[in-house]
Amino acid sequence: MRLILPALAAALLALPAAAQEARTWANPVDLDYKYNFEQTHQGISYRTGADPVIVPHRDRYVLFQTLADGYWTSENLLDWTYVQPNKWPFESNVAPAAVSDGERLYLMQSAFEPRPLLVSEHPETGHWDWHTRQLPPVPGAVSRGEEGRFTDTGLPEGALPPGPWDPGLFIDDDGKWYLYWGSSNVYPIYGAGIDPTPPVRFVSEPRALGRLHPDEHGWERFGRDHSGGQPDGTAIKPYIEGAWMTKHGGRYYLQYGAPGTEFNAYANGVWVGDDPLGPFEYANYNPISYKPGGFVEGAGHGSTFQDRHGNWWNTGTPWIGHNWTFERRIAMFPGGFTDDGQMHFSSRFGDYPQRMPTGKVDDPDSLFTGWFPLSYKAPAEASSTQGEFTADRATDENPRTFWVAGANRAGETLTLDLGATKRVHAVQVNYADYQSGIYAERPDIRTRFRILWSRDGADWRVFADLSDSERDRPNAYVEGERPVDARFIRYEHGEVAAAHLAISDLRVFGTSDGQPPERPAGVRVERGADQRNATVHIAPVSTALGYNVRWGVAPDRLFLTYQIYADDLRDLGDQLEVRALNTGVDYWFAVEAFSPGGVSPLSRVVAVPARD
Repeated sequence: MRLILPALAAALLALPAAAQEARTWANPVDLDYKYNFEQTHQGISYRTGADPVIVPHRDRYVLFQTLADGYWTSENLLDWTYVQPNKWPFESNVAPAAVSDGERLYLMQSAFEPRPLLVSEHPETGHWDWHTRQLPPVPGAVSRGEEGRFTDTGLPEGALPPGPWDPGLFIDDDGKWYLYWGSSNVYPIYGAGIDPTPPVRFVSEPRALGRLHPDEHGWERFGRDHSGGQPDGTAIKPYIEGAWMTKHGGRYYLQYGAPGTEFNAYANGVWVGDDPLGPFEYANYNPISYKPGGFVEGAGHGSTFQDRHGNWWNTGTPWIGHNWTFERRIAMFPGGFTDDGQMHFSSRFGDYPQRMPTGKVDDPDSLFTGWFPLSYKAPAEASSTQGEFTADRATDENPRTFWVAGANRAGETLTLDLGATKRVHAVQVNYADYQSGIYAERPDIRTRFRILWSRDGADWRVFADLSDSERDRPNAYVEGERPVDARFIRYEHGEVAAAHLAISDLRVFGTSDGQPPERPAGVRVERGADQRNATVHIAPVSTALGYNVRWGVAPDRLFLTYQIYADDLRDLGDQLEVRALNTGVDYWFAVEAFSPGGVSPLSRVVAVPARD
């Protein structure tokens, strides 16, 4: 093998200034996700991240999540630095609440009984103080031990479950503080006013603010594609959790996650009101953030924030669930509000590379780079393989299947044949945890590799070199210094701390010289007898890699997307059942096809009225 280093300096000089500044990224967010400790004694080892809260504070963004024993800071939403704090709950943080008053950042953990409220002016230093060593008990809440006595009869009238679990903090424009909480398939989301002056006190009685109605809201049904149950048919009651408040245009948007973190259907919805404690009305355009298809599946339980340019973002929790039910990652989706106040976020091409905006963006979909997964079902060859974990598993766009090398040693390779010379812009290496054997943070947990490219499979050049990396990157996204015209892409292993080298997907993003697919012509939509469902019939487009089924509550508001690859749609008989609709609501549907050659024009928009 012959290596030829590209003339990087000359290439950079040749790029216009705007191109040098336009950096890209892809979901899952490229963090050094931490190994979980909860299944240590069961021998189950995996990295995970969930329930993300991103808070702009002073000159940076701070990202908190579940079970990380720390948090991350960033100045640009691209490069995240892990921070180990001086004070942290012994049981670790689960679904934390965080809020900034502009000068100080406050942090609160989920709890079933009073816990501290932390405060920091400069969280990037890791230094935190006690705002109060112990928050007040929730008025009317029973203890965790008492709750067990009411399993059969339910809590007495006026009593609340132990908490506040899954909290959310909100500071209104008038400086008043509010606390929201709840995570249950029985109880609602609660809210109350609080006085933040130490030691903090409740200034209003907790109110029940909203519940799930899966009989009316299809997306609130649990299970894969809202089936309502486990794969074996066992029924599951949906969970409501992840309260988060956003104020926009003088109105209050109380966000919640449903129907649960397992499977692909996790999403965010909102209730809208004129007061931070309601009453609230269900938004008939729900869910606001939804991603049931693709490599990244799930968008629920997160936060909503504005970046420094005024762009709106929603964060969520995609599901992996191979090693353990709660093996997850973090995703971000751009969006905003319509002139009349409809909240929406885009998952269209939501796990393909996106441009990070450097200014205000009017159309979130314009952030899509136009780069597609050239690696999908590409022939793959590995230097070695362990058992059934063959190389083809690394090109199927499924995070729950993976290639395992015969040995975890430097020099192991995974080589993809793209079938023809194509323009490659970026590569994402998604590692899997297969019997990794790690249960705590260690100094040697880091990811090192190189990505090589070739036109003929003989002469190889360097696309990206992370041989000296000092951080772990379970979902490493690397954009080349310049695009390359390649037929072959090779992962060359350097180092991982886990016992095995395992890669779930080596995703290669770029374009081809082909034309975009033709506009889908045979699109037909049938609303089910159950109004929560609609079946979309799609006549195949010959050159399509996949399709985006898009829908919404107006023909010009097709904000919701279900992405499906063409071969998967064929296996379903060229039809897709969308089970995320609200009863009594009129919808409009359309379909677009895509391939490495581009995106087709949108099909005709089909009206799908509610049934009487």
